[in-house]
Amino acid sequence: MKRIAVLGAGITGVTTAYALALRGFDVTVLERHRYAAMDTSFANGGQLSASNAEVWNHSSTVLKGIRWMFTADAPLLINPMPSWHKLCWFMEFMANIPRYESNTVATARLAIEARKHLFSWAEAEQIDFDHKKEGILHIYRKKESFDHAVRVSKLLAEGGLARRQLSPSEIREIEPTLAGKYHGGFFTESDSTGDIHKFTHGLAAAAKKRGVKFIYGAEVVRADASEQGVKIAFTSDGKEEQLQADAMVVCAGVGSRNIAKTLGDRINVYPVKGYSITVNLTDELSQKSAPHVSLLDDETKLVTSRLGLDRFRVAGTAEFNGVNRNIRMDRIKPLVDWVNQCFPNVSTRSVIPWAGLRPMLPSMLPKVGKGIRQRVFYNTGHGHLGWTLSAATAELIAEAIDSAWTSEKIYR
Repeated sequence: MKRIAVLGAGITGVTTAYALALRGFDVTVLERHRYAAMDTSFANGGQLSASNAEVWNHSSTVLKGIRWMFTADAPLLINPMPSWHKLCWFMEFMANIPRYESNTVATARLAIEARKHLFSWAEAEQIDFDHKKEGILHIYRKKESFDHAVRVSKLLAEGGLARRQLSPSEIREIEPTLAGKYHGGFFTESDSTGDIHKFTHGLAAAAKKRGVKFIYGAEVVRADASEQGVKIAFTSDGKEEQLQADAMVVCAGVGSRNIAKTLGDRINVYPVKGYSITVNLTDELSQKSAPHVSLLDDETKLVTSRLGLDRFRVAGTAEFNGVNRNIRMDRIKPLVDWVNQCFPNVSTRSVIPWAGLRPMLPSMLPKVGKGIRQRVFYNTGHGHLGWTLSAATAELIAEAIDSAWTSEKIYR
């Protein structure tokens, strides 16, 4: 039997399990929560956005981070308290600045590739996830930011993504509910939005029908790999249990770093906190006044998605503060204020705040492939584009495992 253990049931773990099941593997998924998609895949910005493929390894990002360090409501907030992990991560981040262009192009290509798999899976399994194929509108308030976006568009085009430059009047035509003054914009018609939690939950149910086993409430405490196979020790209901398989795929988000250490690998994932609010559109005026087209506001670094008739998601910000899931109201308030300013007829009386930890690698590219040990694989570190890239990286890792199984005697 071809037994594979997948660690984590977020978007990367579930897509990985599904892609492996399609290839005939016997898959077991271990997840510490009671359900799939209860951590970083619970309430993100909702965008499937190849147009947001620009990596952050740019000198301007470093300067903004320094300038915003002591501003509580800044889009990028770095806790100045030093830690060895944080220092190492930022050193590697800056070392990747020379690869800014090539990594942006590579990310765009991966995001485009991901679409066809995710859309086909959703159609085949009849997954309802409030999917809207109405494009993503990037808006710029300042000429400097717009000029940078023009340069980014050339990189995205090199990666195969087309997007259209807009004047202020054309922005109004695409999204007439949007208030405020803007220098210009870009519109990517091929991008879309949806509810990541609903999608992941639906795909997990589909994977289960295809034979994938899910063990929830399972906290991984040890993992080991040898020539004979892999062993994962986990606690469930206070008792330690063990799962044996032929190989494992680590898709554990911000927990991937510690698991990798026990397996002899260095996966330098850092937890970058993002916040979101879900605005409940409880009255007819709010439903008419909330945008249907997804937005990315460059100045505030906020993204939006319309989730069905009665929900409006606003998300963004980046906070470097270690493994900290606290929801800070001084970080939530700018999101609510933004809605009030840009969509003044939308009621923010009913708002649900949320925070999640994005697993980010310094290169801003995910780790997809083998570890040092033969039977260990990784699909992790997707950062702010976890959902956008997940279907493509799931296919890549499933194909890598399938090829390894076919070509290497150790798996037979």
